[in-house]
Amino acid sequence: MSEQRISTNKAPKPVGLYPHARKVGNLLFLSGVGPRVAGSDDTDSAVPGLKLDKNGNFIEFDFEAQCRSVFDNVRIILEESGSSWDQLVDVTVFLVNMKRDFHTYNRIYAEYFKDNLPCRTTCEINALPTPIAIELKCIATI
Repeated sequence: MSEQRISTNKAPKPVGLYPHARKVGNLLFLSGVGPRVAGSDDTDSAVPGLKLDKNGNFIEFDFEAQCRSVFDNVRIILEESGSSWDQLVDVTVFLVNMKRDFHTYNRIYAEYFKDNLPCRTTCEINALPTPIAIELKCIATI
């Protein structure tokens, strides 16, 4: 079975030693994708809708902006990997605050996935490696 690692400068740089995606046969596995903006190495200021003070406290927080950005980043990685949004078959979402953010996430998810209905799992977690509120882990076909 053929295997290929994929990284692109059109998506945010991974915060660790891993590729954006891996092709294995006709499947594409995306690493965790967050809402950071591509081309920025500053993980704090590169998140749409997020501004922190010098102590790491929220000055500005817009979860909807983070949702839209993470979906855009997933789309970029899919397309750079030879797949597409309509070929997603499984989406796992990690939220740092289910009670506060799930309703917004679910509404925006319905906008982006109205034609494609992949399997989906949503989990609340304590934290992510950078000050983001959402991360997606996806599987698609090629």
